[in-house]
Amino acid sequence: MTDCPSGQSMSRRALIVGGGIGGLSAAIALVLRGWEVRVLERAPELTEVGAGLQISPNGAKVLRALGVLEALQPVLFEPESVDLRLGYSGRRVFSIPMRRIARERWGAGYFQVHRADLVEALRARLEEMQPGAISLGRAITGYLQADREIAALADGVEVGSADLLIGADGIRSVVREQMLGAEHPRFTGNVAWRAVVPVERLGVEAPPPSGTIWAGSKRHAVTTYLRAGSLVNFVGIVEQSGWNEEGWHHSGDPQAALAAFEGWHPTVRRILSEAETIHRWALFDRPPLARWSDGRTVLLGDACHPMLPSMAQGAVQALEDAWVLAEHLERDPDPTVAANAYFEARIARVTAIQKRSAANSRLFHLPNAVMRTVAYLPLGVADRVFPSVLHGLQDRIYGHDVTAGSDLSIDR
Repeated sequence: MTDCPSGQSMSRRALIVGGGIGGLSAAIALVLRGWEVRVLERAPELTEVGAGLQISPNGAKVLRALGVLEALQPVLFEPESVDLRLGYSGRRVFSIPMRRIARERWGAGYFQVHRADLVEALRARLEEMQPGAISLGRAITGYLQADREIAALADGVEVGSADLLIGADGIRSVVREQMLGAEHPRFTGNVAWRAVVPVERLGVEAPPPSGTIWAGSKRHAVTTYLRAGSLVNFVGIVEQSGWNEEGWHHSGDPQAALAAFEGWHPTVRRILSEAETIHRWALFDRPPLARWSDGRTVLLGDACHPMLPSMAQGAVQALEDAWVLAEHLERDPDPTVAANAYFEARIARVTAIQKRSAANSRLFHLPNAVMRTVAYLPLGVADRVFPSVLHGLQDRIYGHDVTAGSDLSIDR
């Protein structure tokens, strides 16, 4: 790696470690602003990792600005509402209308989408804008920076250099570890079960056409729809100790999943019974970091602020990160200054959402009927008497628009 000669103008080049939602979104946002990017992904291919995502209006605005929302339309599902139901009886506690409210109140729709479909749309958009930008099978092990350049390393060998390196490589980020030191993420005491089932197999026991949270004692489940409503996505989160392996691909025992939701509503049980494959993974988080950058290296998404899925904001906050970072890099030619400004712009918001996600998890896991009655009764009253109150609780998250004021055209 060599520095640029003094007085020579620097090209704007970025290396992005991680080809997931955050990394690909950051790449597109930078290409829109004239950067040359290279995405370094350790996997040999961008496979169908994970399953369902919920994209709230604040995330949909970023996808619209990136130029991918229209391409996603054939595979999106727009739920009628977001509901909270009791896991055993299925009784509805409250329902927050989405389809008829979201665009008018928050400026964009609320969508459910398969993670693989979103990754593919982002990949195709980036390939259209800058062919060959994605390098697969690149397991980055660290970085090396000089005054004016930074290089990505794989087993000590340089595999690329640029003006900026973005670590979008997840909760076990190697970029974060070099930047801030070795530190194990915290096991939250929760394990998630994941399954996807064709809706045609469920018959009358298919879940409502909403984002439905099924709450119970020390566990909850979420059902959504994928691929224009042809698939039902299930995630069940259970408090558990003794197993804390992270990763999307751990196979789960279907009978153990059914046992975890013994006696629950027939819809939940039917989904688990019909699933051909069930996966499980342990949920981890990290305390808020004091900084997200080191010179010309900056973190994004789960690499710097992983959160529990109980607000459905993990992927959405990575989308916001990508746009805000690119905006600050456009405003300031010094990547180190821009990275610090990006941190200051984002830290309070993501920390608040992390805390709210953890609080929601506790709310959905109340251990007995008395506690659930005390907690849920006011929400049920608000649903029936003051429905706007429940919408108001989402305003600061869903109404936020990191793209506001940008004059970028998605046709660039």
